[in-house]
Amino acid sequence: MRNAEHLANVMVQAFIDAVDRGVDLVPVVADSTSTAKIAPFIKKYPDRVVNVGIAEQSLVGMAAGLSLGGKIAVTCNAAPFLVSRANEQIKVDICYNNTNVKLFGLNAGASYGPLASTHHAIDDLSVMRGFGNIQIFAPSSPLECRKIIDYALAYQGPVYIRMDGKELPELYDESYTFVPGAVNILREGHDVALVATGSTVHEIADAAAVLADEGIQVKVIGVPSLRPCDSAALMQALRDCRTVITVEEHNINGGLGSLVAEVLAENGAAARLKRLGIPDGSYAAAADRRFLRQYHGFDAQSIVGLVKEMSQS
Repeated sequence: MRNAEHLANVMVQAFIDAVDRGVDLVPVVADSTSTAKIAPFIKKYPDRVVNVGIAEQSLVGMAAGLSLGGKIAVTCNAAPFLVSRANEQIKVDICYNNTNVKLFGLNAGASYGPLASTHHAIDDLSVMRGFGNIQIFAPSSPLECRKIIDYALAYQGPVYIRMDGKELPELYDESYTFVPGAVNILREGHDVALVATGSTVHEIADAAAVLADEGIQVKVIGVPSLRPCDSAALMQALRDCRTVITVEEHNINGGLGSLVAEVLAENGAAARLKRLGIPDGSYAAAADRRFLRQYHGFDAQSIVGLVKEMSQS
């Protein structure tokens, strides 16, 4: 994998660089130092990390208080526990009060694999989209992750960043610029549009490469910014494609698929839409992620088969 790097390592280096340049940043963890891979930060800035123990509500409340005291507070713990256990605190302490807190949902989706449903974050995007006043991002590569974090630390207001729990290869060159709301077209095509966010962008990019060899031209669209989202730009990217397939490691309701459906419907588009992800009413199987994606039909190989089938109908 080209320049593959774990996104948590990217996050920690961004934190170190921020403090080095004078940003008054304080990471808050919930006994999640290993999940956050934050040891290098602690080694350099041991007095800047607050560990509240396994108490996610306190994690968010503490971060809100630090923010109100003038700090840039960043929470670093597993997405399923951040979003589920601290739901009310995120809604009230962060969103309602517009505190300058950056919430990092680590090991999102089914990153924890066989630890199963209790450890899977397959509803976090739908929950966060249901809250107002919080920006929502999901990087798909190390460079995109770093650009999003640098933006988030400079932005005044609440941010949620959904981060995968494995090494991801690079998709972009050094000229890449993150623009909040923008969509990224990684490959042009007119037959089918594949749209993904986070780590599943790699699945659609791999599928499109296989399909191109077979003469099927697929447009590949990455959506790192779910809020804000430039709906006009997304619609423009989808306009010439009769078939649109969304791919996400999330419940098919409330996440990227719902966002794309809303954009298509609001613009009166006639495209067929297929949403791939975790089916409604299903919790992820207790298995590794590759099996999970194959089982639910959103790995690259399954996407290839679906595109062929839909292209012929």
